[in-house]
Amino acid sequence: MTNSPETTLLGRDAALPSSPEEAKLDPVPNPHPDVNYLARFVAPEFTSICPVTGQPDFAHLVIDYCPDAHLVESKSFKLLLGSYRNHGAFHEDCTIDIAKRIIAAVKPRWLRISGYWYPRGGIPIDVFYQTGDPPDGLYVPETGVQPYRGRG
Repeated sequence: MTNSPETTLLGRDAALPSSPEEAKLDPVPNPHPDVNYLARFVAPEFTSICPVTGQPDFAHLVIDYCPDAHLVESKSFKLLLGSYRNHGAFHEDCTIDIAKRIIAAVKPRWLRISGYWYPRGGIPIDVFYQTGDPPDGLYVPETGVQPYRGRG
């Protein structure tokens, strides 16, 4: 497999970065930059650490974006998400940080991130962000994640 000149991880052995600051999100050329389409990443088992208690926090993330010149390379994306496993930050910080990292790496035409966090202290905290209105004609399906209902 040949690597894009911009990639650092594709086709290479790579260890899990020990922190999000060490992780690199690689762009790859978009084969269809002339088309507005939606690319979706779903991470149903995202994990980070509570910065106060040190206990693990879990989320179901749905990231939708309309690529421009570049796509997010999936291996680097998986490594970025894994780098949060030992990272202490609040739900809002992790969710928005991931969005900012994607925006900085690939400069999408549009991005939406939906962070469905499992309860901490009995309260689920959901975090949503998008860069603005989606481009005209872009098909944006629902995330498919139901609000937290507990055991009910």
